Amino acid sequence: MSGRKGAGTNWPLFAWQAGWVFALRSADLMASPASAGAELTRMALEKQRAFADGWFAAGRAAMRGENPAAVMAAAASPARRRVSANLRTLRKG
Repeated sequence: MSGRKGAGTNWPLFAWQAGWVFALRSADLMASPASAGAELTRMALEKQRAFADGWFAAGRAAMRGENPAAVMAAAASPARRRVSANLRTLRKG
Protein backbone atom coordinates (compact mmCIF):
# COMPACT_ATOMS: atom_id res chain seq x y z
CA MET A 1 0.00 0.00 0.00
CA SER A 2 1.20 3.43 -0.86
CA GLY A 3 1.52 6.16 1.75
CA ARG A 4 -0.77 8.47 -0.25
CA LYS A 5 -4.40 8.55 0.78
CA GLY A 6 -6.53 6.41 -1.54
CA ALA A 7 -3.52 5.13 -3.47
CA GLY A 8 -3.85 1.51 -2.38
CA THR A 9 -6.48 -1.15 -2.15
CA ASN A 10 -6.29 -4.45 -0.32
CA TRP A 11 -7.54 -6.50 -3.28
CA PRO A 12 -7.19 -9.95 -1.65
CA LEU A 13 -9.30 -8.84 1.34
CA PHE A 14 -11.88 -7.29 -0.98
CA ALA A 15 -12.10 -10.53 -2.99
CA TRP A 16 -12.44 -12.63 0.18
CA GLN A 17 -15.18 -10.36 1.58
CA ALA A 18 -17.08 -10.33 -1.73
CA GLY A 19 -16.96 -14.14 -1.87
CA TRP A 20 -18.37 -14.44 1.63
CA VAL A 21 -21.11 -11.91 0.94
CA PHE A 22 -22.07 -13.87 -2.18
CA ALA A 23 -22.11 -17.18 -0.29
CA LEU A 24 -24.10 -15.87 2.68
CA ARG A 25 -26.62 -14.01 0.52
CA SER A 26 -27.07 -17.07 -1.69
CA ALA A 27 -27.85 -19.16 1.39
CA ASP A 28 -30.37 -16.55 2.56
CA LEU A 29 -32.06 -16.50 -0.85
CA MET A 30 -32.33 -20.30 -0.92
CA ALA A 31 -33.75 -20.33 2.61
CA SER A 32 -36.57 -17.91 1.74
CA PRO A 33 -37.33 -18.07 -1.98
CA ALA A 34 -40.63 -16.20 -1.59
CA SER A 35 -38.81 -12.93 -0.93
CA ALA A 36 -35.94 -13.62 -3.35
CA GLY A 37 -37.30 -11.40 -6.14
CA ALA A 38 -37.40 -8.26 -4.05
CA GLU A 39 -34.02 -9.01 -2.49
CA LEU A 40 -32.39 -9.64 -5.88
CA THR A 41 -33.78 -6.32 -7.15
CA ARG A 42 -32.41 -4.51 -4.10
CA MET A 43 -29.02 -6.14 -4.55
CA ALA A 44 -28.88 -5.20 -8.26
CA LEU A 45 -29.72 -1.58 -7.48
CA GLU A 46 -27.07 -1.54 -4.76
CA LYS A 47 -24.44 -2.65 -7.27
CA GLN A 48 -25.53 -0.08 -9.86
CA ARG A 49 -25.23 2.66 -7.25
CA ALA A 50 -21.74 1.52 -6.18
CA PHE A 51 -20.65 1.36 -9.84
CA ALA A 52 -21.92 4.88 -10.57
CA ASP A 53 -20.36 6.29 -7.40
CA GLY A 54 -17.05 4.61 -8.28
CA TRP A 55 -17.18 5.93 -11.83
CA PHE A 56 -17.60 9.50 -10.62
CA ALA A 57 -14.93 9.09 -7.92
CA ALA A 58 -12.47 7.77 -10.51
CA GLY A 59 -13.26 10.71 -12.79
CA ARG A 60 -12.64 13.19 -10.00
CA ALA A 61 -9.34 11.48 -9.11
CA ALA A 62 -8.24 11.49 -12.75
CA MET A 63 -9.10 15.18 -13.14
CA ARG A 64 -6.96 15.92 -10.05
CA GLY A 65 -4.06 14.23 -11.83
CA GLU A 66 -3.83 11.25 -9.49
CA ASN A 67 -1.74 8.27 -10.53
CA PRO A 68 -3.50 5.24 -12.07
CA ALA A 69 -3.41 3.26 -8.81
CA ALA A 70 -5.16 6.10 -6.96
CA VAL A 71 -7.77 6.38 -9.72
CA MET A 72 -8.44 2.65 -9.50
CA ALA A 73 -8.65 2.80 -5.70
CA ALA A 74 -11.16 5.66 -5.99
CA ALA A 75 -13.20 3.64 -8.48
CA ALA A 76 -13.30 0.62 -6.18
CA SER A 77 -13.88 2.48 -2.93
CA PRO A 78 -17.72 2.60 -3.02
CA ALA A 79 -17.91 -1.12 -3.80
CA ARG A 80 -15.38 -1.94 -1.06
CA ARG A 81 -17.38 0.04 1.51
CA ARG A 82 -20.64 -1.66 0.48
CA VAL A 83 -19.16 -5.16 0.52
CA SER A 84 -17.60 -4.56 3.92
CA ALA A 85 -20.89 -3.24 5.32
CA ASN A 86 -22.81 -6.16 3.83
CA LEU A 87 -20.44 -8.67 5.39
CA ARG A 88 -20.77 -7.05 8.82
CA THR A 89 -24.58 -7.15 8.53
CA LEU A 90 -24.67 -10.76 7.31
CA ARG A 91 -22.32 -11.95 10.07
CA LYS A 92 -24.63 -10.50 12.73
CA GLY A 93 -27.75 -12.23 11.65
